[in-house]
Amino acid sequence: MITPALPPARERTELSASADDSATAWALAARGGDSVAVDHFVRALHRDVIRYVAHLCADPQAVDDLAQDTFLRALGSLHRFEGRSSARSWLLAIARRAVADSLRCTAGRPRRADLPDWELAVELAQPRGLPGFDDGVVLLELLAALPDERREAFVLTQLLGLPYAEAAQLSDCPVGTVRSRVARARATLMALLTEEEPVPAGSPALAAA
Repeated sequence: MITPALPPARERTELSASADDSATAWALAARGGDSVAVDHFVRALHRDVIRYVAHLCADPQAVDDLAQDTFLRALGSLHRFEGRSSARSWLLAIARRAVADSLRCTAGRPRRADLPDWELAVELAQPRGLPGFDDGVVLLELLAALPDERREAFVLTQLLGLPYAEAAQLSDCPVGTVRSRVARARATLMALLTEEEPVPAGSPALAAA
């Protein structure tokens, strides 16, 4: 099994902070109707919204529609964004509400048995042919083994790079709870990564057994 390689925590934090500053600046500029700023704002955060929605949504076929709904809601209320939090945190909160609203609307509908797993939607949202893509697929498979709340905490802080305080606001729980969920998610992932792989058939180990 390939071990998914994540950048060091400090490097992830610095990259995330820089990206957040840029996205927030575009959001503030877009409030006045600057179409170029709106385009940059959407492009800067589109992938994060897709990945987050895909992890929350039970229906991968609805991911694109939910992402579009998220941006429509955001652009409609952009005039109220004052930059008190990062634009990414603000947008992901809108995405969470969009998913919650969608789940409430479809709660009574039967699910199709032939829908693909949610991992497929996330995988399709990732650029192919880039270094680390295979590692990303492996990570998605491992994340599927986590309980929903731990997976969300891990995705927000370790994959999307949100500070724990902002992740706690999004998840509507104390910061300590987010830290606990991330720690437990890490422990589960490490246990899965260090599990002994099955010995291939016909190997010397089996022949000697």
